[in-house]
Amino acid sequence: MADVTAGTERWTPSSIVLILAGAALTGVGLYFILLRPPLLPEDIRYMALPAAELDLLRPRIELWLKLVFRVMGGYVLATGVLAVTLAATAFRAHQIGAALGASIGGVASIGWMAAANFMIDSDFKWVLLGMALLWAISLMLFWFENDAAVGR
Repeated sequence: MADVTAGTERWTPSSIVLILAGAALTGVGLYFILLRPPLLPEDIRYMALPAAELDLLRPRIELWLKLVFRVMGGYVLATGVLAVTLAATAFRAHQIGAALGASIGGVASIGWMAAANFMIDSDFKWVLLGMALLWAISLMLFWFENDAAVGR
């Protein structure tokens, strides 16, 4: 027999914040798939190649990077969609496994992306750090809500 109370958990701050983090990642994924040019000014600065060398490489590297960024965008989009889905279901229901999965997923996805962008001194490092912090805040809220629920 089906559980008629399934899906009736209240919307907790932690699940709402994780939905926002997932939506932000979904937007980043779409940006990488649809809008990101193969080379940004920061990419060219990081490579520090003389203009003549870059001009020789540009046509082939741009074709390759276009594919790389579309694939990466697909993974970022998928992570965002999965985060939203998780937030609306098991995370919202305060299942510990959902919080563990969100923790690992957050570190491996937006956490690593933010860290790598600081390593290369990206123009987008602060935006990505903000997204990572949004994800982390959702997890902190989850544990506070969990502690409150058990009366600690």
